[in-house]
Amino acid sequence: MKTNLGAEAGTSRRSAKSDSAFRTISEAAKELGLQQHVLRFWESKFPQIQPLKRAGGRRYYRPEDIDFLANIRSLLHDQGFTIKGVQKLLDQNKGKLPSEITVSSAEAEQGAAIPGVAGVQQSAIHLPSIDTAALKSVLGELQELQGILQASLREVKKNP
Repeated sequence: MKTNLGAEAGTSRRSAKSDSAFRTISEAAKELGLQQHVLRFWESKFPQIQPLKRAGGRRYYRPEDIDFLANIRSLLHDQGFTIKGVQKLLDQNKGKLPSEITVSSAEAEQGAAIPGVAGVQQSAIHLPSIDTAALKSVLGELQELQGILQASLREVKKNP
């Protein structure tokens, strides 16, 4: 005679782990909204990601690993960074991501921070200022050249 003790025990268990608990790769992937293979790939691209590996190679992610992965996910998926861009950002900031970097008041006075990327100074990334008048002038010249080229092409087709 079988009893259904397993089902009763399962209903009394908590479904969510505490914030300080380690996560398996499947739990980490689910929490981050990613596929497991993405986490493995990122592990190969970012040496900062080092989950604990137990016998059989099973990965266990610490809470700080999950936070780091969440920051990488945000940079790649939400803010439009490339993997190389995130790697460069990590190199520039000694292995830390922008959300982990604190900016002193002296640094804040030297340059405005880039919106959406806390702690990274605009001078560090060298964003060019955009001169719309110059761009319009160049666009006008390019359109004029395009017209000349199209007219020349028509002439060549008429008189081969």
